[in-house]
Amino acid sequence: MSRLKLALSRVVAQASVLAAISGVFAALVVFGYLDPIAALVGLLAVVAAVAVLPWGSVTVTPVAEAPVAAAPAENAVSLVADALTDPCLVLDRRGVVVHANGAARRQFPTLTISNPLSFSMRNPQLVQAIDAANRTGASRSIELHETLPSETWEKVVVAPLVRPGVDWLGDEQRQLMVTFQSLTELKQVDALRSDFIANASHELRTPLASLLGFIDTLLGPAAKDAVAREKFLWIMRGQAERMSKLIDDMLSLSRIEMHQHVRPSGTIDLASLLREVREGLMMQARAADLEIRLSLFEGPSTTIGDRGQLHEVFENLLENAVKYGADGKVVELSLSPSSRPGFGHQVTVIDHGPGVEPEHVPRLTERFYRIDADASRKKKGTGLGLAIVKHIVYRHRGQLSIKSKPGEGMRVDVFLP
Repeated sequence: MSRLKLALSRVVAQASVLAAISGVFAALVVFGYLDPIAALVGLLAVVAAVAVLPWGSVTVTPVAEAPVAAAPAENAVSLVADALTDPCLVLDRRGVVVHANGAARRQFPTLTISNPLSFSMRNPQLVQAIDAANRTGASRSIELHETLPSETWEKVVVAPLVRPGVDWLGDEQRQLMVTFQSLTELKQVDALRSDFIANASHELRTPLASLLGFIDTLLGPAAKDAVAREKFLWIMRGQAERMSKLIDDMLSLSRIEMHQHVRPSGTIDLASLLREVREGLMMQARAADLEIRLSLFEGPSTTIGDRGQLHEVFENLLENAVKYGADGKVVELSLSPSSRPGFGHQVTVIDHGPGVEPEHVPRLTERFYRIDADASRKKKGTGLGLAIVKHIVYRHRGQLSIKSKPGEGMRVDVFLP
């Protein structure tokens, strides 16, 4: 088979040479440089010479292709680190930073590649965890709590990258991967939950203790005192109503938070809703010797929302104005086109009571926050009203604005789509 290939290659080579020489002679004849007879004689002579050449000794060596330079090998550890959304660092056996992914560079701007990690992060727990993982080849997990510049919590995992079949302590190329997972939001939620449970327990414990005390009194010294019995029973009823209101508010807040991210889809006429809210509180306003003035603009007043929840919003705001602004003798409730871009309607509740200090205003929507706890309880407040208002307004993609100064009353604006 190899001889056949050699013979074929010889024939192809001879034919190629003859074709080239024939072309040259033809060109000389065409341009008049050579007589046709002389050209034919010369061509025959060349054919004879080509035939006797030792073609068997001629070999054709293929031109070797230039080797392609191999691409630099990517560091697999760096690729894994860059794929993580949490901050991730790669350290060498000396604790020097050899790689930091994008999240790590953003979170730790003072971090410098080729410098020991301890130069930029001096937390003793972190340094000890890295040293322990480097000595033992075992992973370490710690929780870092920082208070400056703001309070943060981080779960840090130091994981040795052990190569199969290589002794960890004897490996001069050993590396550690350090990952950071933020626990700040979870810790804050846990703190809020704990505070809520503690505050709710305290709010329930007070009326419950009062009920138990009066029950013991009625079972003992006042068992046969009809006047005392009637008086205590009315007090007990008031305490039971307070507990019931508190439980209702907590359940309402829980339901609102459960559907916080689901936007309502019903259509509501705000003008008729505000008339209904005003009518429902007229008896309470008369008891406080107070006038509720309602002002509605002439124009469309429909919006998208949950009627029951928005009724709760405006009832809470108007009830607070009646409770705490009665000294001003007038509470103003109005509906107007929004003065804030991006919103269609603005509902405003203004009282002319004593007002509050400006430093209290941002905290008024916190759960159970009270400026004067005793005064609030006397007015049968649960401390959850404005927290409920805030969550309902946000669920409706609206905004809440509260403004107050001592001696100037309070103004609350609700902006709705």
